[in-house]
Amino acid sequence: MKLIFAIVHDEDAGRVTDTLNSAEFSVTKLCSTGGFLRAGNTTLLIGVEDNLVDSVLEIIERNSNKRTECLRYPIPSGSLYIPSSKEVEVGGATIFVTSVERFEKV
Repeated sequence: MKLIFAIVHDEDAGRVTDTLNSAEFSVTKLCSTGGFLRAGNTTLLIGVEDNLVDSVLEIIERNSNKRTECLRYPIPSGSLYIPSSKEVEVGGATIFVTSVERFEKV
């Protein structure tokens, strides 16, 4: 058995969860915050048999879109700060798959 930790953008979380549920995968949803942009993320926990891992990963990949956002930040210039911005890619998913030694549902 495997435990999949999938960290997805908040905008994609509902679609990913709905699609996983439609495919009869149980999902536990946790709210989380990204470190770089401090953006809202959702961490999904999915426990599956080893032979179903690829199916889950495919669903997550199909429903987690990358997008470009404008990051705004100030640049110090003497005693003033000049506003600046940069386009960054966000979204997609970060996925960890770990082995589960024991699973119980009580």
